[in-house]
Amino acid sequence: MNRLARPVFICLSLLLALPALQGCFGVALVGVTTGVMAVVDRRSIGVQTDDAAIELKAAARLSESLTKVSHANFTSYNRRVLITGEAPNETVKAQIAAEVARIENVQGVLNEIVIAGNSGLASRSNDAFISSKVKARFIDADQFTASHVKVVTEAGAVFLLGIVNAREAAAAIQVARTTKGVMKVVNALVIESDEEIHRIENSLANSATSTPAQ
Repeated sequence: MNRLARPVFICLSLLLALPALQGCFGVALVGVTTGVMAVVDRRSIGVQTDDAAIELKAAARLSESLTKVSHANFTSYNRRVLITGEAPNETVKAQIAAEVARIENVQGVLNEIVIAGNSGLASRSNDAFISSKVKARFIDADQFTASHVKVVTEAGAVFLLGIVNAREAAAAIQVARTTKGVMKVVNALVIESDEEIHRIENSLANSATSTPAQ
């Protein structure tokens, strides 16, 4: 084969092999993705799926009469739902929590709705900015894996959710408390022993490696 023909032959061979290579890449990608999920989140894939479904159902479940007079946000973590926002009175606040508690797979409700008028766009934008600052400072502090702690901010109050050990909890709370703009920190973290955290992570890693790629 001459020098001009060789590059053409190589290119054609690669093109013909591309479909097969794509299949290999797909299998590898599934394995990598599953492994990464196990590392960055201490909830199983099943629990994460339940949490996402709970949040959607909670938002859809409120009656029109409740949504007209209140503003509620729902954050489900490990099948426990944090409700934040505003309601005109304690009756509406309790009704919202009762509706959420009846959703399938919900194992607990933390009702942090305040009695006040609905917040405006400026307030909600500021809350989002505060959450982003807290998350960025988690990464800068480098004292724990930032993705293990979920941050929710409402009216300057920062809520921390996640499955952590005592050291990680203390570090997360300290960073959040010292972030500019944070009015208070609400600790909704589930604190486990180092041994239990190790068991959880090993279980997730084993599940990830034993699940056959489709």
